[in-house]
Amino acid sequence: MIWDTDLPFIFYPFAGAILGLIIGSFIATLIVRWPEERSVMTGRSQCDSCGRQLRAMELIPVISHILQRGQCRSCAAPISRHHLSIELASGLIGGIALFVAPNIEGMTGALFGWLLLALAALDAEHHWLPDRLTALLAATGLLSALYVESPTIVDRLIGGLIGYFSLLLIAIIYRTVRGREGLGGGDPKMLGAIGFWLGWQSLPLILLGASLVGLSFVLLRKARGQRVGSDDLMPLGSLMAIAAFPLWLIHAGGGVILPG
Repeated sequence: MIWDTDLPFIFYPFAGAILGLIIGSFIATLIVRWPEERSVMTGRSQCDSCGRQLRAMELIPVISHILQRGQCRSCAAPISRHHLSIELASGLIGGIALFVAPNIEGMTGALFGWLLLALAALDAEHHWLPDRLTALLAATGLLSALYVESPTIVDRLIGGLIGYFSLLLIAIIYRTVRGREGLGGGDPKMLGAIGFWLGWQSLPLILLGASLVGLSFVLLRKARGQRVGSDDLMPLGSLMAIAAFPLWLIHAGGGVILPG
């Protein structure tokens, strides 16, 4: 159901995309600074290389990056590759979410996608799923039940518990049998948080989708002649994020994969 306004339909995905670009700029900054224990919330934006404070015209998502050719105007240092790709991905998430569901459900779905994007990028780059971010993903998943009827709160709670404990059990068994860590400590928490959003019915599809995406990456690396070994680290959190958002889109768009 669309919001009861006189605005044309195209307004909603357009507004979602613009908001996504703005949020993407924050996510990109978070990905660069948080692992370095630098503040993300305080202080004015500055060049990561020379420390010069950036002007408003240098902070326009995507456009500033293109006009500056991906470089700082003062020191000519390259701007982190995260900024452009994360901003575009975040804008796409916001636009698609509000296109599929031009209502409060679409806004909650966009939030889901933006949190997944931040977690996926941190896991891919640093193999790190911060507890504060996964906790925020879990909390917003439960809170979204106040505005979105399906999945039900019971399905979400079951999904969170099964998601967390199933991967935790797998991690314990792997460590016992192989004598080394097979899963990071954040992976069970992230699957549990996703379960709070999508319900327990989605969990097998999340893991299947993550496995297929991971296999595709491995085959691509082999095709490029790159070494692939059993000791290579695979960012499971990133793979689950890639699988989770399309499932939300299918459900929000009227699919039958996630029964409520």
